[in-house]
Amino acid sequence: MNVSVIGAGSWGSALAMHLARSGCRVSLWAREAEVVDGIRAHRRNPLFLPDFTFPDHVDPSTSLAEVAAGAEAVVLVVPVQFLRSVLAELAPHLPSDAPVVSASKGIEVSSLARVDEIVAAELHAGADRFVALSGPSFAREVAAGLPTAAVLAGRDEALVARLQRRFSTASFRFYSSHDVVGVELAGALKNVVAIAAGMTTGLGLGHNALTALLTRGLHEIARLGVKLGGSPETFRGLAGMGDLVLTCTGALSRNRQVGERLGRGESLAEVLSGREVAEGVPTAGAAAELARRHGVEMPIAFAVEAILAGRLTPHDAVIALMTRELKVEAVL
Repeated sequence: MNVSVIGAGSWGSALAMHLARSGCRVSLWAREAEVVDGIRAHRRNPLFLPDFTFPDHVDPSTSLAEVAAGAEAVVLVVPVQFLRSVLAELAPHLPSDAPVVSASKGIEVSSLARVDEIVAAELHAGADRFVALSGPSFAREVAAGLPTAAVLAGRDEALVARLQRRFSTASFRFYSSHDVVGVELAGALKNVVAIAAGMTTGLGLGHNALTALLTRGLHEIARLGVKLGGSPETFRGLAGMGDLVLTCTGALSRNRQVGERLGRGESLAEVLSGREVAEGVPTAGAAAELARRHGVEMPIAFAVEAILAGRLTPHDAVIALMTRELKVEAVL
């Protein structure tokens, strides 16, 4: 299968490596010429995952037209806030029948749109062509070929089954789902909770606080996800609980690192000064606004939004969360 991977950051690079190892012929789009030159000359990405070698079946380019030519599937790995402009440029070159697989996790701030909604608008693609890829999967571990499991969610059962068979290997197992909305929202919202989880570590609040945060954070995610049309079961699976646990506890989590540094007293500008994108930062405001519009209570998301906006300190947020009105624990 000819697969076009759009985006050569850490996650895009890792997926390109995996797909090539699975037997696919991969065309990889990178915005930076430095990345393309490094892969062509040394089979290494000098900016992201520089210590991993790309298989020979990965051909990089800075031209979206070149990368899209002959694509039998396209995998999107672009930060959500920049996705719309990339898709507008990609649209004229993408074969009309190519399925679109999104490995991007987030909610567009300007429109509060999910990735499937952005893809439908910019690529004029039918809903049955869209597949969401999500689950607990650190890029470095996928690049290293360590055992990983994730979910492919799409409305066309036959298409999802075909991609599931093609993309799965002995080191990366994909499960299928029909719940596009739930899988996308779970992947986006867990990053917001991961920022809060990092803050608990940065503040030195201990394991009790972290566990409580994960439990209540999962409840918040599921509450909004179900309200917007997701299935409750999705939030108990790999795309929900699985990805949340990994992102909130794993040292490789960019969003958790952001929260930890904020909890230690660094400014948001300092924390975001590197190349890697933390999708939870813009998604926090979008998630909070979605919750307000739909009448869903999400105190953790509201607290993260306020901290990132400079209206609340991490320490004061903890006090506010711990002294809220006492309630019965309700589960979905």
